[in-house]
Amino acid sequence: MTEPTGPDGQGGCNAEDVALLDQWHTVYSGFRRLTHELLADVESETGVAPSSFEVLWFLVMRPTRAAQMHQLSTVLGFSTAGTTKVVDRLAEAGLVERRPSPSDRRVTLAVLTPVGAEVAANAAQILSQALRQRVLVPLGSEGFTGLAAAVATLGADSQGCPEG
Repeated sequence: MTEPTGPDGQGGCNAEDVALLDQWHTVYSGFRRLTHELLADVESETGVAPSSFEVLWFLVMRPTRAAQMHQLSTVLGFSTAGTTKVVDRLAEAGLVERRPSPSDRRVTLAVLTPVGAEVAANAAQILSQALRQRVLVPLGSEGFTGLAAAVATLGADSQGCPEG
């Protein structure tokens, strides 16, 4: 393996850095590939696109089953235009409704409909089955629990949520 070099073609990474970067690439690309496969399973079984499922699942997990549009953008990492496009598609399908916020009429909420909740529950069931097949079988329950606990500790200080 050739060592990556700096922008000037000099220096570069030492062997330990190269090994670390290679391990990270393996984790990152494996996670991306797995996520793509899991969401493709959901889409093929339900017709719900990955971005739509992310919005539905976020809303179904909220006690009010609603969220501000800018909150969806921030939490899901979508652009404002991308969020609008996904929510528009979900609204056209009758899975969410757009409503003004009762506390600030300048704010628009995306609100899960009863049909949207059913679709989200069905998609979540498909995702659970895919996770069992693609993750629990190879890792085992303890392995997956350990992986989830380890990943939960990463970047915790950058989440902006107070502890306790």
